Amino acid sequence: MKVDTTMVLDGQPAQAGDIAKTLEEVGYSGAFSFEGQHDPFLPLALAAQTTQSMELGTGIAVAFARNPMSLANLGFDLQQMTRGRFILGLGTQIQAHIEKRFSMQWSKPAARMKEMIQAIQAIWDCWQNGSKLRFEGEFYRHTLMTPTFSPPPCEHGLPKIFAAGVGPKMTTAVCEVADGFTIHPFNTEKSLAEITLPSINAGLQNNVRGREGFEISCNVIIGSGDTEKSLREAREKIRKQIAFYGSTPAYRPILACHGWEGLQEELNNLSKQGRWDDMTNLVNDEVIDAIAVVAPREEIAPRIRQKLGGIVDRVNLVARYTPDEKDWYDVVAQLNTREDG
Repeated sequence: MKVDTTMVLDGQPAQAGDIAKTLEEVGYSGAFSFEGQHDPFLPLALAAQTTQSMELGTGIAVAFARNPMSLANLGFDLQQMTRGRFILGLGTQIQAHIEKRFSMQWSKPAARMKEMIQAIQAIWDCWQNGSKLRFEGEFYRHTLMTPTFSPPPCEHGLPKIFAAGVGPKMTTAVCEVADGFTIHPFNTEKSLAEITLPSINAGLQNNVRGREGFEISCNVIIGSGDTEKSLREAREKIRKQIAFYGSTPAYRPILACHGWEGLQEELNNLSKQGRWDDMTNLVNDEVIDAIAVVAPREEIAPRIRQKLGGIVDRVNLVARYTPDEKDWYDVVAQLNTREDG
């Protein structure tokens, strides 16, 4: 199981190089950027200069805020800059953000995301292998590529494309064409078994890579503390985040498979009223422990293995709710050690 993390830039994207260097020294297999307050691509250009072996990727870049050609350019260049270590991680965001924040079009998200990945792959095939660019889909059309705008083939091969999703329709669609799938941190053992993995497998039936050439990555929210007080504080921060996630209708199926759909409805209603504290109070410890791993440090790796061992190829530690000066080196070391020795 590869161990990844998300770089926390804290308003300082210029620090990405130093942060990535430290994460590689700790032993992480991959470091991913997050499209929040900063562009997800620019920090990775800095990280590429200070690392040697760790994979670098977007986790995620908002696909529908861009077009296939711009994403193809960014991915191709970062594959060169990282010397073959770049992963283009894509996600949809939700309709309100696409239309109201990015002023872009939203329609048929599962079909659109699948086609976007196929369009990027067609552009890359043109650049890498000299094929004629003729991609004509329902949403995207790319039929012009001249030598002036065509970069030379990448000596490191093509980047991998990971897609993120939640619902069965999106998951199945993107797993037919992508190189990997990223599972949202709002997940449980039950939702993985009943919703996510069957959808991944359904998509892989039509993916030429097969399961052997495909990577499944799962985000896991972790929290810990050296004292009962600090452990309790970590739990409360995670409780608040889970309440926020749970208020989003797209995540209702995760709660519904536990019979907690009523909680989702209550959280959604309170979010519309701006009653954030009341939302947090609705999330009990049973919900927290089903979704996150909040425990003493020595218990975190075993619990992650219990939940995800034999199921996923890589795990991304979502640890921003418990800042750690040593970047969870001990948890990384435990997860990097084979259980059979």
